[in-house]
Amino acid sequence: MKFIKSLYLNNFFFYVLLGIIGLFVCAFIFPNIYNAVWLLVLGLVTFLGIDILLLYTVKTGIEAERITPEKLSNGDLNPIKISLKNHYNFSVLIKIIDEIPFQFQVRDFKILKTIDAATQKEISYELRPTERGEYLFGALNIYVSSPLKLISRRFIFDKNQMVPTYPSYIQLRKYDLIAFSNNLFQYGIKKIRRIGHTMEFEQIKEYVQGDDLRTLNWKATAKRNSLMVNQFQDEKSQSVYMAIDKGRVMQMPFDGLALLDYAINSALVLSNVILKKQDKAGLFSFSKKVENRVFAERRGSQMQKILETLYNIKTDFFESDYSRLYVDIKKNINQRSLIILYTNFETMDGLNRQLPYLKGIAKSHLLVVVFFSNTELNSIINKKTNTLQEVYDKVIAEKFMFEKRLIVNELKKYGIHSVLTQPENLTLDAINKYLEIKSRGIL
Repeated sequence: MKFIKSLYLNNFFFYVLLGIIGLFVCAFIFPNIYNAVWLLVLGLVTFLGIDILLLYTVKTGIEAERITPEKLSNGDLNPIKISLKNHYNFSVLIKIIDEIPFQFQVRDFKILKTIDAATQKEISYELRPTERGEYLFGALNIYVSSPLKLISRRFIFDKNQMVPTYPSYIQLRKYDLIAFSNNLFQYGIKKIRRIGHTMEFEQIKEYVQGDDLRTLNWKATAKRNSLMVNQFQDEKSQSVYMAIDKGRVMQMPFDGLALLDYAINSALVLSNVILKKQDKAGLFSFSKKVENRVFAERRGSQMQKILETLYNIKTDFFESDYSRLYVDIKKNINQRSLIILYTNFETMDGLNRQLPYLKGIAKSHLLVVVFFSNTELNSIINKKTNTLQEVYDKVIAEKFMFEKRLIVNELKKYGIHSVLTQPENLTLDAINKYLEIKSRGIL
């Protein structure tokens, strides 16, 4: 029974069989070829038997293993490797059908490769998850054919392998060193200009060309008989909270990923930068109520705690309650902190409904509102109009884009900082804003 289940007839067998049937039909017209056709049938059966012997005389003809990362990175391309070892003494053609998790909705996955006799080979492919959670891989099916290619023998490996998908830790590694530099020339991000300095004194040092003359220490200069300057450093141990709106407005997808997941990926990377800058990183999410709270601290286990919390953020995309957010911040965050709010406003009306609560938060804390520009509108705005309907569409799209800029100006009126960004630039723009605030010393 096991033998029957693992044996599959290849397309080549059916092509040969179809040709033989055609010859039998021709034998009605040309009787002389009838006996020759039967010889072909005998030859097909013989080669079929030989093919079965070739593939089944070796008990374990092929060994295979699926090698996956310990966890997948959400929104990124993750390499999946398949290690193959051929125990046959001849080259084999293999067809790999990996049962990919249902979240990817890939129904035609297939890889064809040839492996030489008694050799080992590694094959890889990439998967890009677009939601957090558990991804269950099914069986790894390997179909092996001999050079005769009449049949295939199926081998099954690695059944039911579960791999969790976490917020984008690949981005976390990518931007790991950005915390130590204000030179963001990569990716077209402009350099942050240092405006003044913060008030945390570090040391007195000898003047070198380029030092700010306003920091000259005249008493030390008189004692040493050479120019001495005061050196300052960024203030440390400041509390930074990332507030993630997981309400209805964050459900909008971009490139397969919801805005909520873009915010979660950005919060993970930004947390790492904050901790590397010796500040305290914390976060919470909110919709109908405030959840997933991590208090701002600077300890060794903080990044792992933040990663696990971001992984476990669940939402039904309810309407967000900003009044609860305001009350919770008032109650639980007593020290003046930098609060980076990931949310989205499409219209001025949407902002005006929440503006009283944002103003209330900004009275006690430095508030930065991070929201998204609708990149789908750019294609409508830049498209050449040929009909009256296209003109209407373009005008409406430009109105929505203009409202986004109005929102930035409205927030600025009340001392609320803002970052209007495209989803793909969210992480860099958020880091840039944090470093700018640190450089200006306005927290």
